[in-house]
Formats: sequence, C-alpha cells, structure tokens
Amino acid sequence: MSARPTMIFDFDSTLVDFETLEALADIALAGAPDAEATRARIAALTDQAMGGEIGFGEALRQRLALLPLTRDHVATLAAQAPDRLTASVRRNLGFFQTGAVEVVILSGGFREVIAPVAQALGVPADRVLCNDLVYDDDGRVTGVDGANPLSHAEGKPRAIHGLNLTGRVVMVGDGWNDAEVKLAGAADAFYAFTEVVRRAPVVEAADAEAASLDEVLHAEGLAGRWSFPRSRMRMLLLENIHPAAVERLEEAGYTVETMKGALDEDDLIEAVRGVHVLGIRSKTTVSRRVLEQADKLMAVAAFCIGTNQIDLDAAADHGVAVFNAPYSNTRSVVELAIGLMIVLMRDVPDKSAAMHLGKWNKSATGSRELRGKTLGIVGYGAIGSQLSVLAENLGMRVLFYDLSERLALGNARRMRALDALLAESDVVTLHVDGRAENKAIFGAAQFGRMKEGALFLNLSRGHVVDVGALAQAMGSGRIAGAAVDVFPEEPRTNADPFESPLQGLRNMILTPHIGGSTEEAQEAIAEFAAERLLGYLNRGDTTFSVNLPNVQLAEVSGAHRLLHIHRNQPGVLAELNQALAAAGLNILGQHLKTSERVGYVITDVDRDYDREALGVLKAVPGTLKFRTLH
Repeated sequence: MSARPTMIFDFDSTLVDFETLEALADIALAGAPDAEATRARIAALTDQAMGGEIGFGEALRQRLALLPLTRDHVATLAAQAPDRLTASVRRNLGFFQTGAVEVVILSGGFREVIAPVAQALGVPADRVLCNDLVYDDDGRVTGVDGANPLSHAEGKPRAIHGLNLTGRVVMVGDGWNDAEVKLAGAADAFYAFTEVVRRAPVVEAADAEAASLDEVLHAEGLAGRWSFPRSRMRMLLLENIHPAAVERLEEAGYTVETMKGALDEDDLIEAVRGVHVLGIRSKTTVSRRVLEQADKLMAVAAFCIGTNQIDLDAAADHGVAVFNAPYSNTRSVVELAIGLMIVLMRDVPDKSAAMHLGKWNKSATGSRELRGKTLGIVGYGAIGSQLSVLAENLGMRVLFYDLSERLALGNARRMRALDALLAESDVVTLHVDGRAENKAIFGAAQFGRMKEGALFLNLSRGHVVDVGALAQAMGSGRIAGAAVDVFPEEPRTNADPFESPLQGLRNMILTPHIGGSTEEAQEAIAEFAAERLLGYLNRGDTTFSVNLPNVQLAEVSGAHRLLHIHRNQPGVLAELNQALAAAGLNILGQHLKTSERVGYVITDVDRDYDREALGVLKAVPGTLKFRTLH
C-alpha cells in the first residue's frame, strides 16, 4: 500500500446526518406561521446548490436571508451536533481519533456548529475549513465573512489548493461543491457519500459511490484493510421478520432486504445468490441443495426456536454458521398453553360455537378447574420447565418426562417412563424439539395409555404427533379435548389453504402456529437473533451457533482478526500458523475449537498484512470459509 492519503470530509450530510441551514431553520422558525413554507424554500435551495444547479455562494446568501437567525439559535445546534454523527462515522470514531491519517473538514457550513464535532473527532482546528458567521450588536446573524473563499462559488477547490497538500488527496462529500474539488484538480479522488442523501449528478461525477464511511476506508486501505465493507454485505430476511431486526442490522451498517412470505427450494436458490446472510422463520427450508448453490452465504439466522428446517450438517460442511433464538418466545408459548388448558377444561370452544348459533347452554356439566389436576409435561426444556412453574402456581400437580437429565423446578416430579406419566395426567402437553428422531413419537399407542377423558396439547412440532390417531382418539371420546398449534404440513403463506383431519371435531382448538406469535416475543426474537448475527459478523463470535464450534475472543483492539473455518482434519492449525509466520505476522491471540465435522479458529495478528498473504491462508487444505476483520 502506498503512503496514506489526506482525507477531506464535507460536514453536512456526511459527518453529520443533517444540513446545517435546514436544522437551523427548524430551530429559528419554531412557532412561526410561515415556518413550513420557509423550510421548504431553504430545502429547495440546498438541493439546487448541492446538485450544481446554482452556485453555492448565491444559495448560501439566499438561505441566510430567509432566516431570522441569532447567536442563540446557532449555539443550540452546536450543542446538538456531536450527537448527530452519521451511523458509519460513529462506527469509525477510532479512525479519526488515532490521528494516523491527516483529516481535513471542508465545509460551506459554520465554524460554531462544526467546531464541537471536529473536537469530538480529534480534528485540529487548523484543519477545519469553513465559513464564519457575522453578527450584529444584538446577536443577529447578518451573513458570513465575504473574505473567506468558502462563501463563494468554487470556494472548496481554492481552499484546498491553499493547504499545499502533498501525496494523495481524497475528497468525501454529498454535494456538487464536493465534486468540484476533484474536477478542479484539488483532489485525486472523490467519493460521493450517499448514506444520508443521494444526488444523481454528484454520483455521476464521482470516482465511486460510498453508502457508508466503511466503504471509503476499505477502498483506501485505511481501516478494515481487506475486510469486506458492511454496507456491501447483503442480508435477506424472509417471512415477515420483526422490524426491530431490520433496524438493528441497518444501524450496524448492513444492507437489509425483506420479504413477507416463505420461499420454496427453487425460489430460495434464486433469491440467495449473492446474499451473505439469510434470515428465516419456520416455513422456509434451507436444504443442502440451497446451501450448495449459495455462493456468498456466511450465516443463517432462524428467527424462531427450532432449526429442523435447516440442514445443519450441510451448513457446517459449507462453513455457514446457523443461529436461532431458543428462549425468546418461551413466555408467549407458556401463556398460550395455560390459556388453552383453561378453555378446554371449561368446554369453552363448544359453548362459544353454540352461542354463535343462538344456543344458550348454561351448564356446569363437564366444566372443571385446573386446580388439583395433574399436568404431564413431555419435554422439560425452556418452555416445559417454565410451564411447570406457572401451572404449579395455579394449583396443579406437575409431572414431567424428558430423555435428558433435567433439574425439577418447584414440586414437579420427574417420571422415568412416558407411560407412567400418561397414566396419571389429566392434561398432557408436548414441548419437545423438532429433531428427526421425534417424528410420530405420539400416536395411537400413546393416546391409548392416557387417562379416559384427559386433555391433550401440542405446541411443539407438527411432525411429532400422528394427527390421524389424535382424530380417532377424539372421536372415540378417550380424549375429551385437544389443542393443536403445529401441524405436519403447514401453509407457506396466509393465502394458502389449510386442511387437517382434526377440523370439525368437538372441543378441538386449532391455532395457526401462533405459540410464539406475540408482539413481545417477535421483538425479543428479532433482537436476540440480530445480536447473534452481529456478534458473528463483527467479531467472529459463534456463541449460540447450533452447527459450528462455539468460539469467542474479546473485541478486536489494535489488531487484525482472521477467521478460518475448516474441515476437521489433522494439521490444519499447523499449516495455518506456518502461513502466518511466512507472512511475518505475529499472533496476539488465538482460539480453536472443533466439532465432529468442522474446526473454527480465530486469530488476532499485530499489524497490517499484504493481500497476497490472504491467498496463502485461503489455500490451506481443508478451508471452508476464510474472512478478515479490521
């Protein structure tokens, strides 16, 4: 890499997310009867100037003439400005504050507003080139210092020429007057910064468009080195995932696309090409065939509890990390289970249906309380154990059965045999996971061992129950009532039809897989899964990954991080470290873990590295995925 360049940044809509004069208009015109019209005129003049339709100096004078600005108004905005940095500038504060590269702020804006931001970024006062406001004796703004070239057309190129800079000079900004710096020969390169606003004439005049500062620093080799810029990473979220996930991921600088419905295999293969991160819920199947044709895929996030819709082994074989949200909707599922038990005990479904037909049947026959009844929980994980606690607080006796050793909560009693639980329980509820081994674990034999007149709930996975056997048990009267939220075959979208042998049965509640479908649960799932993705993308952290070894190192500080996923075969780590040594890189920290199929190693090295070294590291035998950070 050649000598590092001088970086020149515009201020408005580049370092901060506002246009100074528009922000001042909001402050100065608050409560004014013509405020809206004046703001609109100022915004129009800004767009004309930034698009190159009128000279910047003329636009500045016209905008100032429209505003009753005072020193106090300017001071108000100046106090707010350091908190209004654009998102990618906030992410890259270290770049500014280390002082490793000379930074210049070049703006037609005003020193009083820019100075606090420059100080926060560590930019020296003599490297802040901007306009100076002129006030009258009463503190009213009367204009700007006319001797300053930045108050006139083509002022930015003249100001830069006056610095007598040597070496490569790079201009970053969103307006036509920023493009003029390169066009006038005062800069070697111009990046049209489009994170806040995109102006087509400016983009056309630029050497490159940059949707974030990450892209600029990456292109210039100043931060991230060979790391792929966040804003160029594509994320595709399917199945109407909660907007909190989109907000969190975009805030971190990633590009997010969303779709409401699920996709079948062929459509998913087409959609996932060029996508780095895929987000799904329960109705989209990520098969080995999909993973084999996903050319850029790094991670899959299941915004739900289960991951049986994803081929985890195939994902591991391709170095694709898979995350889920195993606990976020626990409370919602538990509350639904409690509610369903109560309405089934009271025969509410049939009584409600009769009322809709005009039939009044006020009878206590067949209506019972939960208190004193025995609840049998099959599967004592996060949901089953929390249900156990709430049910016991309602006065129920709780039994549970689980293949794994589980700590009994409260007075719950573990049953060593499923048949024993079925024989004693007034209500049986399933909360098992979706592994293939659990297919049809509950069928005619299990229903035959339940107490006569017991209730049955399935809020876990559709394929674990033989629904035909349940329908027969309901028809014979052995099962007095049931509630089913999950089905072996479920519609991919709300517009698709639903059919089941359970339809039309008395005291049968059917719900469309809504156990975790509460606003609270979906927001919690969105936040949890998004944070897992960001931990992996930003730090290489695979904590909570369900298919890769869980590896974690502290935040990257003063180092470059190399992430290597490989087949679990002998000698990979030795060859990787030999390649690092050959490149002259000193290892500051390293963590390796392996599973049956793959190994994952995070390595922090102490200095910059050549691009050629990356090729050697990628070529280590057994490599599945190789990535660099910082």
